[in-house]
Amino acid sequence: MEPKNSTNNQGFKGFTNDACPFLPCHAGVKREFNCLFCYCPLIAYECPGPYEVFTDANGLTRKDCTACTLPHDGYQASWAFIQQWLAKPVVWNGHPQHERYMRKARLKPEQMPGPTEDSEG
Repeated sequence: MEPKNSTNNQGFKGFTNDACPFLPCHAGVKREFNCLFCYCPLIAYECPGPYEVFTDANGLTRKDCTACTLPHDGYQASWAFIQQWLAKPVVWNGHPQHERYMRKARLKPEQMPGPTEDSEG
């Protein structure tokens, strides 16, 4: 078997389980649906994907990533996204999503960082 970095076969980066009774489980996926990360490996880490925080029946704080499509939107894109965030993981501290990890497109205008001395205009 060839190492991943020397093969032209990219099949290890994803698949779609068309037989899954829950498919489609996340709305808004624009490319081929990647089921490889059905259970996201970033659940215990900070990430830019949209998530809500809730307390379960045992009083534990949990992430609800139902609205997130990042690990599912295309084989290449989702593989790259997961690899990037696992390269330098930051353990999730149980608090609501921090602005630092939110995607700029999801920030409300009043939440957008203002210009700094280093930025133009």
